[in-house]
Amino acid sequence: MPLVFASRHGETTRNFGLLQSLAAAEPLSPTAFGLSVHNAIAGQWSIIRRETTESVALSVEDDGLEHAFLEAGLLLAGGHPEVLVVLAEERPPAPYLPWIDDVPFSYAAAFRLRAGADWRLETAPGADASRQAAAGAPQAWPNTLNLLRHLALQTPTWRHANRARQWLWTRSA
Repeated sequence: MPLVFASRHGETTRNFGLLQSLAAAEPLSPTAFGLSVHNAIAGQWSIIRRETTESVALSVEDDGLEHAFLEAGLLLAGGHPEVLVVLAEERPPAPYLPWIDDVPFSYAAAFRLRAGADWRLETAPGADASRQAAAGAPQAWPNTLNLLRHLALQTPTWRHANRARQWLWTRSA
């Protein structure tokens, strides 16, 4: 099964540790360095599972959920019966908190998608006007966790907007 892995911030904790080692003139761990790249998780997954099908690692904005699902849709349209989508973020080290305020806690979510799923995703029409309204109101939860909430509540339609795009999720069944 193909894998789509998406993260906005990637391995900030590991990278910060590498920067601290550099600042202290200490040698860098080759393992830590190798695992600090954005696609390390997808690579580890394929090695552990002996998976030889496609894997994609996306470095995303706050609408990474939507981009990961679109990427999965392309894989499904390419003939794969199922796609695994994983989104993960780690709470950043304290010195990054003034700049990274969208990860209140570490989380990961995995979705096993198949063709004919119950949701339709599209960019919403008239996004410019509603984008401005949504830009001033930050979400209480990361977008990935909002999806889980809407799935549990069986919300028929919901929107996610950021500075660049607005997405419309519609339950089709």
